[in-house]
Amino acid sequence: MAWNILERQAASARANMEMDSQLLEGLGDQEKPILHLYAWERESLTFGYFMKPEELLNLEEAEMRGIDWARRPTGGGTVFHLWDLAFSVLIPAKSPLFSTNTLDNYNLINRVVKDVVKEFIGGEISLTPDDAPFSDPTCTHFCMARPTKYDVMLQGKKIAGAAQRKTKEGFLHQGTLALISPDEELLTALLPSAAVREAMMRTTFPLLQERGDLKEGRKQLCEHLKRHFTKL
Repeated sequence: MAWNILERQAASARANMEMDSQLLEGLGDQEKPILHLYAWERESLTFGYFMKPEELLNLEEAEMRGIDWARRPTGGGTVFHLWDLAFSVLIPAKSPLFSTNTLDNYNLINRVVKDVVKEFIGGEISLTPDDAPFSDPTCTHFCMARPTKYDVMLQGKKIAGAAQRKTKEGFLHQGTLALISPDEELLTALLPSAAVREAMMRTTFPLLQERGDLKEGRKQLCEHLKRHFTKL
């Protein structure tokens, strides 16, 4: 199937999120699905549409460290775009890939992500069958602190997470793939909750391991994503 692939120049967190909002609003005029591969002007974080980040994050510390942030048009929790590859997929309602069932849409996208990860790193990659339990409710506000249904997993740890928003025009899926382990010192500075910090360190599976730097890892994974999504 033909896709529109968007690979823009590096932009601020707000500009990247605004672009996805505009793409979602314009999906009614689109025939082709869209794969949007982000590039960030600087280290960034995004948080779900319904979150109150000031209650969960030390935003003053983030600003002091030069970390950009923005609200996503999707739900879900906070994602740190410091050690991940982030992307979005938009499927028009008129596309045969679209489902009115949100979980079917998650399954569609994350099966592709599963294939990408399998090709990149190997191993017994799986999709989480159900939401995982949590020891602290704050963990539900941080993407990599708790696996949810259809997240991509390896060795009981989370590789990829996502959030979606569905409208009459189609749906927007915003995804993240963990590339390196979270920086524990940075998490301590930004997150008041020790339970969240511990959960993120415990549940995140970093794809790169010993496979080189972030720039090269992102480049390789972008090529995998383009190849696999255009097979749908």
